[in-house]
Amino acid sequence: MRKACLAIFQIFSVAFLSAQEEITMVGQLFDSETNETLPYANVAVNRIDDSSLVTGAITDEQGRFEIQGLPIGSYMLNFSFIGYTTVAQKFTASGLNTIFDFGKIAMAPNAEQLEEIELIGQEAAVNADLNKLSFNLEDNIAQSGGSVLDAMKTMPGVSFDQDGKVILRGSDKVVVLIDGKQSSLTGFGNQKGLSNIPASNIERIEIINNPSAKYDANGFAGIVNIIYKKEKQTGFNGDVGLSFGLGALGKRQGDTPTDLGSFSVNPKLIPSINFNYKTDKLNYFLQSEFILQKALPNNEFTTRNYDDGRKIISQVPENRRQFRSIINGGIDWELDEDNSFTFSGLYDREKHIDTAQVAFIDLNTQSRNRLYTWREEEITRYINVSVNFRHKYEQPGHTLSANAQYTQGLEDETYSLNDSSAIRIGKDKTNILAVEHTTSLSGDYVRPLRSGRMEMGAKARIRRLPVDYTITPGTNSIIYPGLGTYSDWAEDLYAGYFNYVLEREKFDVEGGLRAEQTKVSYDLDPTNIYYPNNDKYDYFKLFPSIRFTYIVNDGNKISLFYNKRVDRPGEPELRIFPKYDDPELLKVGNPYLRPQFTDAFELAHKYSWRGGSLFSAVYHRIIQDAYMRIYSIDNSNPQYDIINKIYQNTGHATNTGFEVLFSQDIASNWKVSASMNWYSNAIDAYQGTLLFPYERPFFIESSTNNAWDTKLNNEFKLPWNMEFQLTGIFYSKKNIPQGEELARSSIDLGIKKNLWDKKAELTFSASDIFNRFGIQQRLIGEGFTTAYENFYETQIFRLGFKYKF
Repeated sequence: MRKACLAIFQIFSVAFLSAQEEITMVGQLFDSETNETLPYANVAVNRIDDSSLVTGAITDEQGRFEIQGLPIGSYMLNFSFIGYTTVAQKFTASGLNTIFDFGKIAMAPNAEQLEEIELIGQEAAVNADLNKLSFNLEDNIAQSGGSVLDAMKTMPGVSFDQDGKVILRGSDKVVVLIDGKQSSLTGFGNQKGLSNIPASNIERIEIINNPSAKYDANGFAGIVNIIYKKEKQTGFNGDVGLSFGLGALGKRQGDTPTDLGSFSVNPKLIPSINFNYKTDKLNYFLQSEFILQKALPNNEFTTRNYDDGRKIISQVPENRRQFRSIINGGIDWELDEDNSFTFSGLYDREKHIDTAQVAFIDLNTQSRNRLYTWREEEITRYINVSVNFRHKYEQPGHTLSANAQYTQGLEDETYSLNDSSAIRIGKDKTNILAVEHTTSLSGDYVRPLRSGRMEMGAKARIRRLPVDYTITPGTNSIIYPGLGTYSDWAEDLYAGYFNYVLEREKFDVEGGLRAEQTKVSYDLDPTNIYYPNNDKYDYFKLFPSIRFTYIVNDGNKISLFYNKRVDRPGEPELRIFPKYDDPELLKVGNPYLRPQFTDAFELAHKYSWRGGSLFSAVYHRIIQDAYMRIYSIDNSNPQYDIINKIYQNTGHATNTGFEVLFSQDIASNWKVSASMNWYSNAIDAYQGTLLFPYERPFFIESSTNNAWDTKLNNEFKLPWNMEFQLTGIFYSKKNIPQGEELARSSIDLGIKKNLWDKKAELTFSASDIFNRFGIQQRLIGEGFTTAYENFYETQIFRLGFKYKF
């Protein structure tokens, strides 16, 4: 079967489609002697190569003109008026700007011909370009009907870790935005929940590897921007959809002997609606998605080999029953041609019940030493309200916008723990109740210029997250004593930025500077015995960014990037209360964790030809105070063998790699594309001190992780209004801190049938057909080695239907 997978994998490639940019030109004509404006003058746009007329316009009563929808290219603008000398200006637009303000253009009465003026505009002509990758989800058939995480699986340079976090170019330090803003759906600064966000109402996903200064400075690996659909047609329109799927049809590895085992053949139902009603002044929108499913988000097999000869295996199957509802709606209100408001609200509620029976098997004697049963019931809920104001000045693209947003988040998690062994028979219960309050205010100003544009803005964000921790310990409780009953995390962020774009015919430069003042505090219950002092820090940092692009010709561009970024640990990375899904492999945060800072460099090249393109990039990132989870034995309880996974800062690290994206239209009905990303993560040797649950040193040897991934896809348009997509994905073996992760692969396919003059569509998709995408790791610690295997639910078959109106 592996040979078959490899054969298919070598044939097919990952598709990403791009949209052609269009540009808008504006300006004003006036008399050079009297300074009076020139109404009803002619503006003609001609091609450079053959002087053919493309389009034109007539100035209004104030002498202003506006030309929209012009394709990217080179043109000659001719301004003419009776009694005045004609003015000609050469204009080249290749992508970086989409709106150009020519400002005031003087016309001389009966004077000599004005000298030709050359102007240039530049921004990605195709969305898979040097500064941004953009992917239309409507064309991603192989992942239709799934989550945002599923949809991103085929995107170049994107992979995932065992916690479902997005990895860009070998790092999980990624910021996820909704419509360009941080949201409760995806987390403020730290990504979350992408596997539980349906992709049915999402239009496209953008990947920005080198963000400009207008974006928040966190996330050194880059930004993922999720763009929701919004109809522009007048009247009532939208779509309704329904997706049904079955997951985990086969088991990669047999369960350990328990009554419950792991879930399989898991049903999934995802209905969705997208309604839009637009009038002259108002636009009402409502989007709703629901998930009702059984799932297996984790299925962890851990084999511990201790230096004294003991061999213990355990399995933690996270058997989940889940219901999630997301309702997003609002009103766009145009007060007049220049001013508009958007009032929007989002309600997101998720409830799941996870159950597991964890057997600890002695492989030397084939006997069960311990049976650990747990049940987790968790409710998360987010309420998000926002107001956006936008003012458009007389020139298109000249805007002032402001945003106010408030989010309340709720986390209510109850663990019921039952333990049975020769040492103890008992029950424990814990509850975490966290209510988060986030308030943010921001303003942005954009001014198109004759040779580029100017952007500036400011932002303030206040976050508060108190956590109450209730413990109901049983006899001989396994819960660590002395944790306390509460913590209180706070973050205040104040920022301002300036960004400037300068464009010339053969090059363009974008430079910006972002200033951020950040204050963080983490207060603990004084009864906590592990961390004697509360922690806080307050710092001011400047984050410069610059991009230089040299235009070799119409099909060749070379760009050089530099960014300074920061990754601030959020409350989950600091949380002192351990997670007890595996009582002998405990995950816990570190309240003394510090931010990591990154200097990122990149050299990128884009070569385009008719029907295809080749993108390549070399990148290097220098990371100070990197943080990660450390595996360490806890000897404080002689009755149990406990391994802690604790976040720690680990000093200096680097991330170096190169990325290649290739696409080609083989025929009118056949598109081929491929991507490959190679990277090397290097960690310097580091020695530090763990404080939980007792003070002890830890040591990390210097290591280098060389790894690569490749994604290949063919997309066909078939007769009878059908489309077919087949995707191959391969992640190589790689080194990780304290060990290595083995290679894995996936074959996905999708079929779409358009019905009723494309008013409806029927889709079938299959993800990880051969069930080979599970995670396998080999880890080495002091006194033990561990084989970790997470054969979570990657194999899913879905059938979907969508009707548009």
